[in-house]
Amino acid sequence: MPRSFLGVDDVLTGVASAPSVGWARGPLGLVQAADRELSRQSALRYRAVAAFALSRPSSVDRPQGTRGAMAADRWAARPELLRSVSEWATQELSIALSLTSHAAESLLTTSLTLVHRLPATLDALEAGAVHAGHVTALLGHVAPVADDTVRAKLERDLLAWATRRQTVCTPAQLRDKARREVLKRKARSAAEDLARAIKQRGLSCRPDSCDGMAVVSALLTTPEAAALMAALGAYADALPDDGRTRGQKMADALLDLVLRPGANGLSPVQVVLTVVAPVGALLGGDQPCEIDGQVVPAEVVRALLTALTGARMTAEDVTAEGDAALAEGTATADTAVEAPAVEAPAVEDPAVEDPAVEDPAVEDPAVEDPAVEALAAEDPAAEDTTPDVPADPTAETLPGGWDDPVPAEVLERWAAEEDARTADHLLAGRDDPIPEEVLIRWAAAEDARVAGQPPPRRRSGPAPDSRPTGSPPAQQPVPDGWWSRADRAVDDAGAALLEAEQAVGRARRLVATAERADSADETAWAASPAGRVTAAADALGALATATGDARADLADLLDRTAGGGLADRPRIAVTHALTGALLALTDLPGLRRAARAGTGLAAPSGTGGYRPGAALDRHVRARDRRCRFPGCRRPVPTKGELDHGTPWPAGPTSAANLTGFCTGHHRGKHQAPGWRHDRQPDGTLTVTTPSGLTATTEPPPY
Repeated sequence: MPRSFLGVDDVLTGVASAPSVGWARGPLGLVQAADRELSRQSALRYRAVAAFALSRPSSVDRPQGTRGAMAADRWAARPELLRSVSEWATQELSIALSLTSHAAESLLTTSLTLVHRLPATLDALEAGAVHAGHVTALLGHVAPVADDTVRAKLERDLLAWATRRQTVCTPAQLRDKARREVLKRKARSAAEDLARAIKQRGLSCRPDSCDGMAVVSALLTTPEAAALMAALGAYADALPDDGRTRGQKMADALLDLVLRPGANGLSPVQVVLTVVAPVGALLGGDQPCEIDGQVVPAEVVRALLTALTGARMTAEDVTAEGDAALAEGTATADTAVEAPAVEAPAVEDPAVEDPAVEDPAVEDPAVEDPAVEALAAEDPAAEDTTPDVPADPTAETLPGGWDDPVPAEVLERWAAEEDARTADHLLAGRDDPIPEEVLIRWAAAEDARVAGQPPPRRRSGPAPDSRPTGSPPAQQPVPDGWWSRADRAVDDAGAALLEAEQAVGRARRLVATAERADSADETAWAASPAGRVTAAADALGALATATGDARADLADLLDRTAGGGLADRPRIAVTHALTGALLALTDLPGLRRAARAGTGLAAPSGTGGYRPGAALDRHVRARDRRCRFPGCRRPVPTKGELDHGTPWPAGPTSAANLTGFCTGHHRGKHQAPGWRHDRQPDGTLTVTTPSGLTATTEPPPY
């Protein structure tokens, strides 16, 4: 068939879902079909690589600590999912696919992660609903979530959000959404992740694709990176137009500032960062925040505001009063918070056994009554007059006191009791070891029985193992022969099995104790001021549950004006409780005036001219924040680029008729042929392409 007559069905080799924006006409539809086929084949590739990894277990490798094994530091740095995979699988895969070892190991890790931790993502990739960029976003932010239940629900919700009909979801949008959801659902660990990431800050240099050029990368926190880029941009903008691009000027300014400090006459510049923080986050909660459109944990914003304004915004400052009040609370409240923590000290060290704790279920038949031993020492015949009754019913199954061989039914009953006891201990997570001397005597009796020798008799006088202090142990004949060796092998296997059962019991005890301790920690945090603020349903609830000092510090911050560390006075975004849409943008004095007048709050009124007023301009930029073109995440420039949906003067200059675009998409709206942009009063923007595709965007919720 000629290539010009190929259709979608000719490209797809399997069932694939339709794109969220529909199938395009002409060659673009073939591009969509090919993209879905690539996703399908990628999913099959990941499954095949995971199956290959399963066929190369690490049991064939030399164990850690033995000569020739993988170095300890390399083993420690290996991903957890690769611990069960042979280290030679990486080399085999690199030869098969002509990859570097690093790339092959990365492919192994990705494949195993998708199969075992993100199975729904792998299914969506095979169906063509997502592509490799979406998979990368989910691998980076969802796969590390430790809790299986939380991770599965988070994965399911994000996939449903990314595959909505008539919407465009780019990897950057999915990554941003994943950050927000992860911060909401595991906020406690997000702060720990950030603390670990801060320790990895640094610079790196790698060769560029062009000989003689290199790329310098800096791993910084979000506010540091934003401030650095803004400062370099401001220095570049202050330089005269001499033919260099803005990027070249920024690079030259960086070199001048670092390599030639004080040798230039550049004037100081002011860096402006836009910080968006919920009320709960400023009161000590864990609600996610934004710095220049980038999602960050609440603690980063609190620390930044503390550094810039001197206000008490860090978690330690905000919750200090509440923690003190919690410690001085009623007895009922203290008990409710601390009760689960009482169980935490029950953690036992699995490597330390308490010699004073004995198992009441197994008595040692070698332990004699002290009174009987004393009589036996004075009169050797005295012990013969004492009835030789075992102290424990199970003692009759053990050698050391009977002339006749142990009956078979007794051995069977003993074995059944031991099996039941072992099963009960495995289920209960306990370890109940049989004393080692009992196992040794039983093994000796079995060896003697197999060799045709009668079991040792109990004699009057000292115990068989009693001998003068300091004398060497008596040499006992070691039975030889195939059956004796087989019995010893069985004994060794039994001892190993017993040790394994004890280790499993200790591990289960420690896991249960760790779960109780973690639950106690979560309960205590939920009862703290930060926990109560985080659990609040809205801003009013957060204010009601916050401490008095926290509310006073928040009021002090909102009362400030521009100056010092603030480029503008703090604004208050009033949003819809369900959708998060911006309803009004005000400040604390404006909020107080509206409360006194009882007029309520609304978007600023329109203006009669082409340019919006300051309040309207600020409101629209705060509402849109980023370019409203489907899939674009560029910020709306500070100057201009607010587009009239209905051209002025036919359309008003109002919030309902203005949309924020980046420069490129603003130009495309007016210049690209065949495109259609439909703007609704609620801010919904529908874009139709020349090939018939339709995508809809809405202002991002707060």
